[in-house]
Amino acid sequence: MAAELKLISPEEYLACERVAEYKSEYVNGHILAMAGGSKRHNRVAGSVFGELYILFKDTQCEVFNSDMKVRVSSSMKFHYPDVSAVCGEAKFADDEEDVLLNPQLIVEVLSPRTSAYDRGKKFQYYQEISSFREYLLIAQDEPVVERYVKQADGNWLYTKIAGLENSVELLTLNCRIALRDIYAKVEWPAPSET
Repeated sequence: MAAELKLISPEEYLACERVAEYKSEYVNGHILAMAGGSKRHNRVAGSVFGELYILFKDTQCEVFNSDMKVRVSSSMKFHYPDVSAVCGEAKFADDEEDVLLNPQLIVEVLSPRTSAYDRGKKFQYYQEISSFREYLLIAQDEPVVERYVKQADGNWLYTKIAGLENSVELLTLNCRIALRDIYAKVEWPAPSET
């Protein structure tokens, strides 16, 4: 007879997560362990955070790194995006201010292990957040950024930006980031000779 998995409540998850040594996400009663990112993943995520931090310095916008949880509207899902941002007042689940409720931009740096989830189910979950308007998926093995922007009719417009000479315009936040800045200090593998 198989052991039955015990589902935990969002409140139990938050109580445990706030004292845990390692980050975990939460989906419908289940805790999902997170693996650490590679050096390249951290450089890309850090560069996006740093660029937005500088751009937002004298504005009403705020950027958060991967330590900030985002709660999906149903409250049965909590995720740690690589970067999230909001313009205007950031709203939090409680006085701990560690669970953001109203991100407008969410950024995920893709890895081979998480790419399908970030593009699929996780994107679907994020779409339950009423404030969510723009989604960036950033490759770490080549200079490519995929941008989804929510349209007035509720559909998502897809744009692919490739090449270090190009920039990604963040329509929701009214700013632009050069791919050369996103990929600053990223070391690319030497091209193979054929």
